[in-house]
Amino acid sequence: MDQKPLLVVKDLHIHFHTEDETVIAVNGISFSVNEGESVGIVGESGSGKTVTALSIMRLIPSPPGFIPRGEIIFQSRELGEVNILELSLSDLRKIRGAEISMIFQEPMTSLNPVFKCGDQVMEAILIHEKVSRQEAKKRVLELFKQVGLREPERIFNSYPHQLSGGQKQRVMIAMALACNPRLVICDEPTTALDVTVQKKILDLLRELQQKRNMALLFITHDLGVIAEISDRVIVMYRGNIVEDNDICTIFHNPQHPYTRGLLACRPPLDVRLRELPTLDMFMRVTPDGRIESTGLTVEEAIRERIIPEEETKRRLEELMKQEPLIRVVNLKKWFPKKKNFFGKVKEWTKAVDDVSFEVYPGETLGLVGESGSGKTTLSRTILRLIDPDDGDIFYAGENIARMDQKALRDYRKRMQIIFQDPYSSLNPRLTVGYAITEPMKVHGICKDDEECKKRAMELLERVKLKPEHYYRYPHEFSGGQRQRIVIARALAVQPEFVICDEAVSALDVSVQAEILNLLNELKRDLGLTYIFISHDLSVVKFMSDRIMVMEHGKLKEIGPADEIYYNPKDPYTRTLISAIPKGERLEQICS
Repeated sequence: MDQKPLLVVKDLHIHFHTEDETVIAVNGISFSVNEGESVGIVGESGSGKTVTALSIMRLIPSPPGFIPRGEIIFQSRELGEVNILELSLSDLRKIRGAEISMIFQEPMTSLNPVFKCGDQVMEAILIHEKVSRQEAKKRVLELFKQVGLREPERIFNSYPHQLSGGQKQRVMIAMALACNPRLVICDEPTTALDVTVQKKILDLLRELQQKRNMALLFITHDLGVIAEISDRVIVMYRGNIVEDNDICTIFHNPQHPYTRGLLACRPPLDVRLRELPTLDMFMRVTPDGRIESTGLTVEEAIRERIIPEEETKRRLEELMKQEPLIRVVNLKKWFPKKKNFFGKVKEWTKAVDDVSFEVYPGETLGLVGESGSGKTTLSRTILRLIDPDDGDIFYAGENIARMDQKALRDYRKRMQIIFQDPYSSLNPRLTVGYAITEPMKVHGICKDDEECKKRAMELLERVKLKPEHYYRYPHEFSGGQRQRIVIARALAVQPEFVICDEAVSALDVSVQAEILNLLNELKRDLGLTYIFISHDLSVVKFMSDRIMVMEHGKLKEIGPADEIYYNPKDPYTRTLISAIPKGERLEQICS
């Protein structure tokens, strides 16, 4: 007799009612997860993947507004076969944490900042099992060892803010495993992490899953991550499952145009492309909501856009024949780390430590490194948003490191920055039009309000938005649209040089592809020069002519993008590149 699946979702509908409309978040989906199986759910923001996961845990607040319909059948150790949607709260508490647990996307918001990490993990054990505090603590310390935390006792007594992002995520994994659950739901658990930390977390989850024979439901928008951890993949689009297949079929023979689009949007590592394929090349959505395929395959889309190696070399040679637009010489920026009783600094954090490099007109210089490597501090110091402690910054021959604020103001319009989070870099109380026209007025770009408004509307069209968006507020836009608004604002003062600081790291892969193509188009048409900062080496390799690698404030390596990727000289660079998901596991499974 065949064993029943551990989890079965049948015809699940989830609707949210607001005053104006009914939002269909999940539209009649069905799937199952077997014991010991790893199932990936992929899709963009708004596809319904997180709502599905939260429904399995019954973590979405009940009415008003929320209406679930369907069945979520779970094989419970204690309660037998149950429909989670019909369980009483007391029975639900027996399952939550003990038999089904969840690892959330952002560990800092998931951990309580006023309790020590050890106490938070210990609480889960004390709630579900009849053990003493001493026994619970012993279990927590053992769990911390299992998830690779080197100093379990110190971590136990630390507050969340005292740990790094990777350590906090390991604490969350320990909490999820505390009661030996049968199913663990991972909701984008590696999105905010550096590529090296991401690799360690994925390896750890796979190892623990196999050792404990637990089921994993892994949610992400990154198919590269899915290839590293899942056996089967469910692809969601606008609340529907459009494809459910084994991992080999999904990657080597995707059946749905949306799946093909997601695969093609990710920058390839083995070739250099003129532009990234986008979703609309693979599918069209009809007025009645049906998806029509264009018939394009992933291989065709990539093959049509490959840049010959000789062309890349010629471009770099031409760029480097010019006088540098920016020349950074022995730049330093240190921050006090420890002070004695009298206020004298005993220890420094060397965020930027004796860094020198050049940027050529029309170039994109990629800047990579893990969190804490000094990337953002370097970029802000170059723009004089932070004053350097020592060194020189020559911009078009002028040393802006020595300029006073009055002289620097004239240079501000020539240099701009696009920040990581577009929502926090836009004032929610100001319209988009005001945000774009304000810098024009400050720098005297236009003679009156009418001309500023006209230019702002032209900029909105330039970044593929509509002129009528001028009158709207930031909260009325998606993440990708907000990033386009921030790009329009940066272009408002007609800059020559733009720093993109993790400008696409928070976006879905399809939106990311559109923004990267837009940045390249603007560079080509307006003659811009970029420093492109990211922890994602595949994105940096696609965008950059040269790549610069930083670690602990030091410049480790700089050179042509392809050379850095294929022939890294520094051990740290080799570590970063080896951590990129390249599909080795996929090759082993599918060979």
